[in-house]
Amino acid sequence: MKDLLIQSAGVLGLVVSVIHGVLGERVVFAKARIEPERLRRLIRLVWQCGTVAWAGIAILLIAAPHMQSLAARYWIVGVGSVAYGFGVAANAWVTRGRHFGWLALAAVIGLAVSGL
Repeated sequence: MKDLLIQSAGVLGLVVSVIHGVLGERVVFAKARIEPERLRRLIRLVWQCGTVAWAGIAILLIAAPHMQSLAARYWIVGVGSVAYGFGVAANAWVTRGRHFGWLALAAVIGLAVSGL
């Protein structure tokens, strides 16, 4: 059961990261006016760094039950909780809790910690 919880956290984390990347490109940067173009490109790439990091952590959460090391499992969940937790805090603060992203990321943390 614990393996299923941690893998569910990984699947949800992967879904959230893909949504983050797609919405960033289709909604946020489609409307944003950032000059010069070089700066716009930089900000888009930095935005996608978060997407890639969340996806990488999600893949590690999915793989964690297959690792033979309990310490690796704890480290993956710990580092993932910090990374996703920063996203929860920042998203909830900036949007004043009106965006679903912080809830989805909090669910990832809850599932991952429950899987320990």
